[in-house]
Amino acid sequence: MKSYLWLYEHALHQKGKALDSLMPDFLPDAELSQVPDSLLFSLMSRRIFRAGLKHSVVDAKWPAFEKAFWGFDPEKVALMSDEQLEGLMQNDQIIRHWGKVKAARANAFFICEMAEKHGSFAQWLANWPVENIVGLWDVLKKEGKQLGGNSGPYFLRMAGKDTFVLTDDVVGALKAQGIVDRKPTAKRDLLIVQQAFNQWHQESGRPMCHISRMLSFTVG
Repeated sequence: MKSYLWLYEHALHQKGKALDSLMPDFLPDAELSQVPDSLLFSLMSRRIFRAGLKHSVVDAKWPAFEKAFWGFDPEKVALMSDEQLEGLMQNDQIIRHWGKVKAARANAFFICEMAEKHGSFAQWLANWPVENIVGLWDVLKKEGKQLGGNSGPYFLRMAGKDTFVLTDDVVGALKAQGIVDRKPTAKRDLLIVQQAFNQWHQESGRPMCHISRMLSFTVG
């Protein structure tokens, strides 16, 4: 496996002085812990509804989603009845996907449960160590709904939680480094990837999301 220095120099060669401006934003843990749970719930839901659709289509409808889902107040959405959810399927201002509509209520329960245990959902996310970010992905997938694959990581990126994302370019780079020989989905392979990112993180002190983006620049 190449060192972080090689990774950085290769990405710098590809992108030049623009490299730093191409890095994703993230929030320090202290700031993330103060984000309202309603905003995190809205971002989570937006990511879910974006999956498989043009993002601009979903984003244009998002004010209507905010109204339909009570401002994404987790406690209110968790109390929505089956009849209320079915009623949303008649609302032509939103995207009427039954599985994703139902996922909103299930995810509201999940968020409320984490908030009860940890003070807030935001606090729980902020406290989760980046050295085991794949573990957080796994919890989101198992305890939430419609958060498997890259949906969980993309939600975290939208929320400001430092995370790498296994895009096609990142997977291609990991293959080129001999870290994996296929897209990592099994727990064992994900842990191997986490170990590689941890090493680069320790070498550089750079956030996982920056390492991820730089890694993507080493292919193509």
